Formats: sequence, structure tokens, C-alpha cells
Amino acid sequence: VQLQASGGGLVQAGGSLRLSCAASGRTISRYAMGWFRQAPGKEREFVAAISSSGGVTDYADSVKGRFTISRDHAKNTVYLQMNSLKPEDAAVYYCAARIDYSGSYALPQSYAYWGQGTQVTVSS
Repeated sequence: VQLQASGGGLVQAGGSLRLSCAASGRTISRYAMGWFRQAPGKEREFVAAISSSGGVTDYADSVKGRFTISRDHAKNTVYLQMNSLKPEDAAVYYCAARIDYSGSYALPQSYAYWGQGTQVTVSS
């Protein structure tokens, strides 16, 4: 599975961005998908995840109520809608895929496939 993240950019605090993660090589309909982010000098952290069916989502506490993860099976794409952005949301955002199974979606080591990352910058 090849993952291509896009949609990052520069936005003012309070603004919105929508990230996309387009998959190629095979369908991701059986994969759980996650978004992670990494700011300079910090470890990669979990942001959001969605189950293979789309029926289950999970979010980091820091983004609950502001970010929404969704997926479009027909387009083989996953999205991350980010609203009310804060300067602390600035980071490189990565999408990732793993075979769906029971267990925490928040562990980066559980994901087998990763995209290249897209930069999100939030000005105060």
C-alpha cells in the first residue's frame, strides 16, 4: 500500500484545513487508518483513527471536538478535517494504515504502512 498525504499548509489560528490521504496499490477498505503528527523535537503522536468500516473513530484528547476523520471507500482516501486550529497543532502530519483488528489505534508501531507527511503550520 502506498499512501500520499496532502492538504497541509499555512493557516491562521482558528482556521481550518482538510488533509487527504490517498492510497494506491491496493484497496484500503480492510485497513484501519490513522493520522499521526510530529512537531520538531517531539515524538510522533496519535491524532485520530478510523476503523475499516468507518464505524469506529478514535481521537486524541487534544483534538476531540475540533478534528474529524472520515474515509471514502470509493476514492480509496481518508480525510482529516481540522477546525479551530491552534499553534500547538503545527506539525508534520502522517497517515498510516494497518490491518484492522481489536486493539488500540493509538500505537504507531501497530501500523505497517506510512505516507510521506504533509506540513501544517498555524500562525498565532
